[in-house]
Amino acid sequence: MKKLLPTSTAGSLPKPSWLAQPETLWSPWKLEGEELLEGKQDALRLSLFEQQQAGIDIVSDGEQTRQHFVTTFIENLSGVDFAKREVVRIRNRYDASVPTVVGAVERRKPVFIEDAKYLRQQTTQPIKWALPGPMTMIDTLYDDHYKSREKLAWEFAGILNQEARELEAAGVDIIQFDEPAFNVFFDEVNDWGVAALERAIEGLRCETAVHICYGYGIKANTDWKQTLGSEWRQYEEAFPKLQKSKIDIVSLECHNSRVPLELIELIRGKKVMVGAIDVATNAVETPEEVAQTLRKALQFVATDKLYPCTNCGMAPLSRRVARGKLNALSAGADIVRRELQG
Repeated sequence: MKKLLPTSTAGSLPKPSWLAQPETLWSPWKLEGEELLEGKQDALRLSLFEQQQAGIDIVSDGEQTRQHFVTTFIENLSGVDFAKREVVRIRNRYDASVPTVVGAVERRKPVFIEDAKYLRQQTTQPIKWALPGPMTMIDTLYDDHYKSREKLAWEFAGILNQEARELEAAGVDIIQFDEPAFNVFFDEVNDWGVAALERAIEGLRCETAVHICYGYGIKANTDWKQTLGSEWRQYEEAFPKLQKSKIDIVSLECHNSRVPLELIELIRGKKVMVGAIDVATNAVETPEEVAQTLRKALQFVATDKLYPCTNCGMAPLSRRVARGKLNALSAGADIVRRELQG
């Protein structure tokens, strides 16, 4: 029998201090060459172990082998010049110096396939792998070639599809596309964003997910949240289109956010990864707080379609805090599971 309320994380977990600077995004590697390769694999196994210790059901690589959830993928493509940088506004929130698209973007070799095979060898549990979504990828670049966000997004969608098919062949059970940009560029989401996402999942037989959140707990994001008023209704814009899409699972931020949970009604029929852990605070939730969020969500999601999860990645947190949060997620899901099985 399939487990009720299977838990998972949105993706990233903190890296060990011997691999990269702790509690920092874009943290440079402390090792190089063969040592780095081995260090990344050690960190992946450690991350997996911590998820298993906490009782997480659907495990991931904790994104231990990548510096950043978007750029590590882009670094492996041709047509992008990392030395030629421009300052752009990311998700209409903060300025960042980003690489430039100088020619046709192509994937000349697999990016994460070896890492995924390595994770698959370590466990018999279901595994989830996160990739950046097409719209979030274009939002992290300066485009000097296509001169069209939509054209570049379609190029990326095709490239992501190649990678996703190989991840599926490597034994990945759920492929998740991270699309925080879906919470910002509503017209684009509806004009071509969801369609580009469907292009990225074309032909896949494994389960597919899209993760839409309000970002890591970094200052630019927490400042932006302060401007959103008493109700965050951004999901209202993308959900109707996603509900009709071929995506199997929608992963969203709920805990400690001002998202009215009834918006989940708009994706009725989809599986929902409900963010029951706030990643923008060092305070570790109690199992009961997690259970409260899940109980509220169950008013709008069928019990066999609810997957307790974290709001977003936990890369910027300390390992101790992340460990505490994973334990709370598991324990909270367990409380609700017992209530449901009565």
